[in-house]
Amino acid sequence: MTMRRASTLTEVAQRAGVSLTTASKAINGRSRVSEATRARVLKAARELSFVPNPMARSLISGRSGTVGLIIKDSLTQRFMAPIMLGADAALTEINLSMITTDARGDTQRLRTLAEMMRQRKVDGVLVIGDDNVLTPSISELLDVPVVYLYGETGRPQDIVHVPDDRASAREITEHLLGLGRRRIVHLTGPAGARAVVERQLGMNGCLTDAGLALAAPVRLGEWSQHWGRAAAREMLEAARDLDAVICGSDQIAAGVVDAVLASGRRIPDDVAITGFDNWRVFAMETEPPLTTVDMNLEALGSAAVRDLFGVIDGMPVGGGVRLHRCSLIVRGSTTSVS
Repeated sequence: MTMRRASTLTEVAQRAGVSLTTASKAINGRSRVSEATRARVLKAARELSFVPNPMARSLISGRSGTVGLIIKDSLTQRFMAPIMLGADAALTEINLSMITTDARGDTQRLRTLAEMMRQRKVDGVLVIGDDNVLTPSISELLDVPVVYLYGETGRPQDIVHVPDDRASAREITEHLLGLGRRRIVHLTGPAGARAVVERQLGMNGCLTDAGLALAAPVRLGEWSQHWGRAAAREMLEAARDLDAVICGSDQIAAGVVDAVLASGRRIPDDVAITGFDNWRVFAMETEPPLTTVDMNLEALGSAAVRDLFGVIDGMPVGGGVRLHRCSLIVRGSTTSVS
């Protein structure tokens, strides 16, 4: 006996003319959906013989209703947590559950976990990487869709979701130029890291367009408050007339704030300082609080899930890198804010 193909939620959403999330809410009786929209979705579901119950649906479609999530390196936990929250919220909306595992930075363990996911017959896999280094691709090891988050693989066919570091650095630089800052320096993380490279490109492109250059060579180092403090002391000696410091992370920026204040300069009157990440334990604990960039990682996680579900449901999603817009958060380290 040949099993009939189960209709998909994507097909229901298309027939009803609504988004995937709206279709899921309507079918599962959730609020914030108008009665007219709910009726239209339910009508489309009946016409397509859609089976919403996860257990019944799995019997027809052969799906498990489960998605695997592999963390490449749990040392990136500061960035991993909001991504997971966004992914979990999006999966809940479409009645999928998630199995989470940690490769602990070990490529061989990553491959082993991919095999475990294959054996568990998950419907798809999410891989959270590291924005500093390439994430090993495991797509060819699996016969289900894989979507990568917060780390490129270097493989054009892979679906990858990452923050738009270049555009964000350009926005920071434009903000400082708009405040009249012209003697700008840059302290950031290790050489070759993707985030470091992309942010330098954005910053330098903006300065070039304005007919300017950095007031001193870029300082490359560690993502740490201690390194930022030491590097800033040296930079303040090398470029005594600097009026702004663009930092590659909030940790570095917190150390820079300490060094600038210790030198007798005022923030932001004499020197404006920017961070990156909107890591509140640093951004809100400096005096004054840091102007920084929020990478909107929960939204990134949700978007990755939508892509994964689209591929699972047979949609022509297409591979490639998806750049996600970040948000500039202006606080007292660059300008007086009320």
